[in-house]
Amino acid sequence: MTDITPIIVVAVVVIVLLAIAVVVLAAARRRRSAALRAQFGPEYDRAVRDADDPRDAEKDLAQRRRRHHSLRLRDLGPQERAGYRGRWTQVQQGFVDDPATAVREADRLVAEVMSARGYPVEDFEQQAEDLSVAYPVLTQRFREARGISREHAAGRAGTEDLRHAVTSYRALVDALLDDTGDDRDRPATIAAPAGPPPQPPQRSPQQRPTGHHTRRETSA
Repeated sequence: MTDITPIIVVAVVVIVLLAIAVVVLAAARRRRSAALRAQFGPEYDRAVRDADDPRDAEKDLAQRRRRHHSLRLRDLGPQERAGYRGRWTQVQQGFVDDPATAVREADRLVAEVMSARGYPVEDFEQQAEDLSVAYPVLTQRFREARGISREHAAGRAGTEDLRHAVTSYRALVDALLDDTGDDRDRPATIAAPAGPPPQPPQRSPQQRPTGHHTRRETSA
């Protein structure tokens, strides 16, 4: 009996240590999953949905992050930003006369800004994966915009779909130029022509102090 006791004690200790290791590893995996989900947002859900095993999806996302860290990205100078913003204005103005061409030009401008920042742009899927590390929500919109362009080429997308594509491209261009990371609340609409500035509320004649000149009423 005395000879068996140490063996039992060792076995119990081993089992306890293994149980602790399993708990620690499970907790570490949950933290890793939570961190990836927080960083990649909808891209995390997309990767998990498309993978056979969630662990494979998480490995892919971790690999994206390592690849992104290895890229030699740079900020754009003021003149470069101004130049690209001017070109975007041309794209936006061109939408009125030729929405399809505006979408193609918007896609081309995104690729040029990405290249100027240091992103590889040879393959669309690689573009999207690289962008997803810093811009996960906007990457979803980038995918949607590219999909709309393909649908339009097949005759299955209308003007409103193209408008949605252009506003999605605009949000991504703005983020890349400003280097703000993924701005999930960024408004992205094709701006309406600017109207006259709002007029201050007009006082009635009874409310105007004596001795002051009456302002001329203006119409909007």
